[in-house]
Amino acid sequence: MPNVTFSSPQLKKDITVYAVAGDTKTLLAVAKAHKIPLSFECENGECGSCPVEVSLLSNYRKIGTALTEKEKIVLKLAGKITSQQIIDAETNDIPPPWRLACQMVLRDEDILVKF
Repeated sequence: MPNVTFSSPQLKKDITVYAVAGDTKTLLAVAKAHKIPLSFECENGECGSCPVEVSLLSNYRKIGTALTEKEKIVLKLAGKITSQQIIDAETNDIPPPWRLACQMVLRDEDILVKF
């Protein structure tokens, strides 16, 4: 089970929650279930209101998770990711540092989510 640590100026302190790896819940769904005040609007990847910076909290290599087409477009237009980061994600299994919380499905790795 991965630990997901949420960090934000909106929080009094960082909050770590346990998530079930592989249950296909999005990062946003986990945040909502634990009452983390993560901003969102549409919940389907089109508005771009839920970008989060994700970093790994272990010495292991990040587990690549596929970027959705919506994420590629929205995050690139927002200047959060580059074309090279999209290529790296697709061909080298290297996830970019920014994701949309409503699109990112959790994997079995401990992560820090800044918003």
